[in-house]
Amino acid sequence: MNFIHVADVHLGATPESDRGWDINREKEIYDSFRRVTTECEEKKIDLLLISGDLFHKQPLLRELKEVNYIFSKLTHTKVVLIAGNHDYIGPRSNYQNFNWCDCVTMLSGGEMDSIYFEELNTEVYGLSYVSREIFEPKYDAIIPGVEERINILLAHGGNENNIPINYKKVEEAGFDYVALGHFHKPQLITDRMAYVGSLEPLSKGEPLPHGYYYGEITKEKRKTEERYESNLSLTFVPIACREYMTKEIEVTPDMFGTGIVDFARNIINENGSRNFYQFLLVGKTDPSILLDIEDFYRLGYVTEVLNHTLPDYDFGSLYGENKDNLIGSYIRRIRESDANEDLVDKALYYGIEALLNTKER
Repeated sequence: MNFIHVADVHLGATPESDRGWDINREKEIYDSFRRVTTECEEKKIDLLLISGDLFHKQPLLRELKEVNYIFSKLTHTKVVLIAGNHDYIGPRSNYQNFNWCDCVTMLSGGEMDSIYFEELNTEVYGLSYVSREIFEPKYDAIIPGVEERINILLAHGGNENNIPINYKKVEEAGFDYVALGHFHKPQLITDRMAYVGSLEPLSKGEPLPHGYYYGEITKEKRKTEERYESNLSLTFVPIACREYMTKEIEVTPDMFGTGIVDFARNIINENGSRNFYQFLLVGKTDPSILLDIEDFYRLGYVTEVLNHTLPDYDFGSLYGENKDNLIGSYIRRIRESDANEDLVDKALYYGIEALLNTKER
């Protein structure tokens, strides 16, 4: 059987909406989700597994109807989903008693449940959040019921407030695949246990490509033993329309402010103007140049500029020109200290910068 594993889709989220950019991230997240279901249909995927937080918050009834319509167009794929900590099933949740289309199964209870697909010889286990926080390690003791079946666990959590997970215990339980959700960066815990990450990046703290896992599982009885052996292949498929990228720019004293900005512009052109960028400026700058950080933000989708450059001071000349005043005294004291070279350099750069700025005022 084959499957697609997604999690943390966060339909309804509006990241970067406060920046005034000409983009609609809420729509883009929906579009990426539709691309997943389209691929399910075109590739005749057996199972679409959704490991929590399909919605960013408690879903409105119209949102459920919209997603249900998208699912209803699937002619081959079965969908199994659980609610996570963002879209948990509270007493007034619209998930309660919602009539999903025939291809969808929601494991909506707060205790472990499962659904068996006889035609796939596959049983999918999972539970939904019924409150925003769950402190109990609900997955650590669960064991698949029938060994000869392909057994899959949908799980959402992994920290102290959201179902702590003992990964070793879950691994030893014997699931053929553990489809994890909650953390937004794709991560393989073991060769059979993976956080797929969010379908689209939702903040600058979520770099790397985002998408889904495509997997295939076969399970057969060993010829020489009364045991069953499964084989899993797992492939990460990027699908997000944008990516958060951090790019370092090495600045040298011969570069002008406009030249540094042009360097950033070239990086954007080479890596895609649709992506979001954080620029980290390092190296040394000519103290006399003017560098307007706002120029970087005018280039496009720039989320942050971190200026870690140091001014390229000639401390020998500065000392000669100022040996009888506070600046010269400061340089002399720092150079005569017993601190290591790296600390001396930083003290000189930052101290002289502050003293020169004071002198200018």
